[in-house]
Amino acid sequence: MAKFKAVLIEKTDGGQKIGFTDFDEANLMDGDVTVRVEWSCVNYKDGLAVTGKAPVVRRFPMIPGIDFSGTVESSSHPEWKKGDPVVLDGYGLGETHFGGWAEKARVKGEWLVPLPNGISTREAMAIGTAGFTAMRAAMALERHGVKPEHGPVVVTGAAGGLGSIAVAVLSKLGFQVVASTGRKEEAAYLKSLGAAEVIERAEFTGPVKPLAKERFAGGIDSVGSTTLANLLSMTRYNGAVAACGLAAGMDLPTTVAPFILRGVSLLGIDSVQCPQGPRREVWRRLAVDLDRAKLAAITTEVPFTGILETARAILAGKVRGRTVVRIG
Repeated sequence: MAKFKAVLIEKTDGGQKIGFTDFDEANLMDGDVTVRVEWSCVNYKDGLAVTGKAPVVRRFPMIPGIDFSGTVESSSHPEWKKGDPVVLDGYGLGETHFGGWAEKARVKGEWLVPLPNGISTREAMAIGTAGFTAMRAAMALERHGVKPEHGPVVVTGAAGGLGSIAVAVLSKLGFQVVASTGRKEEAAYLKSLGAAEVIERAEFTGPVKPLAKERFAGGIDSVGSTTLANLLSMTRYNGAVAACGLAAGMDLPTTVAPFILRGVSLLGIDSVQCPQGPRREVWRRLAVDLDRAKLAAITTEVPFTGILETARAILAGKVRGRTVVRIG
C-alpha cells in the first residue's frame, strides 16, 4: 500500500512525542470513504492536542487535525463517489479518529459534508471548525430571537479564528458588533471585519457582580471562565450568550441572577456531534452570510512543514484570524 506524509502523535513514558512520518495507508482506521486531503487548518484545539496541555487526544498513536477538505479518492458509501469535493469537521477527528494532518484520510461517509457551491477546498478550511462554530453560534442567537434592533452584541476573543469569523458574520447580518480583545494592536483589523467598537478584554476580567449594567443584547463567547460570567451579568433583559470556547478555563464563577432576574439564556454550542441536517445548514449559511473578501483578509497560509510551530503559537495568542495549511 502507498505511503504518505502525516503528523503523528505517540504516547511516551513522559507524556507524548510528535513529528512527521511516512504513514502506511494500510494502517488508516476503518471507514467507507478515503479522501485525498488537500487542505487543513490550525485551531486552538489543535494547539492543545499538539502540546498535550489538555486531553484532546484520546487514543494513541493519533494523526491530529480536527478538520480537513479534499476530494474523494475511493468510496463504498452510496452518497459519495470518486472526485466529490468534501469537507469534514467534528466527529472526534484528531481525537479518537485519525485526523486531517495527513495526505490521506479514511472516514465514515456519514460524517462528510459536500462542499457548498462557491466555496473552494481552501476556503472551506479558512472557515474550518472555528468558522463552523461561529456560524452555529450566530444561528443560535437568531433562533433565540436576538435581533439587530435589540442593541449591540459582543464577541469575546475577537482576534482569534472563531472570533474573527463571528465578527464578520454578525456584521453582515446587520448587528452592531462590539469586539473584545486583549490585543489593542488588532483594533483596525477588527473594524475592517465589521466591528463598530473594539473594547479591552480587561472589561470582562474583573470581579464578577451578580448583575452589572445592561450593555449587550447578546454575545458569542470563546473565552469562558470569568469573561463569560461577566458577560452574562452585562446582558440585557431576555438576551442570550452563545458559549463555544474555554480559552481562559472551564470554570464559570457566576450566579443565577442573570437567569432568574433578567431572563438571560446561556446557549451551549457544540460542533463535534452536530447532526448532519443542522451541520449542512450551517455550511449553507456560511456560503451565503460570510463575506468572501473578509474571509480572505482573515486567512494566513502556512506550509505543511510549519504546522507544528503554528499550533504552538496559537496557544500563546500569537496567531490572528485563521491559518490554513496546504496538505496535498
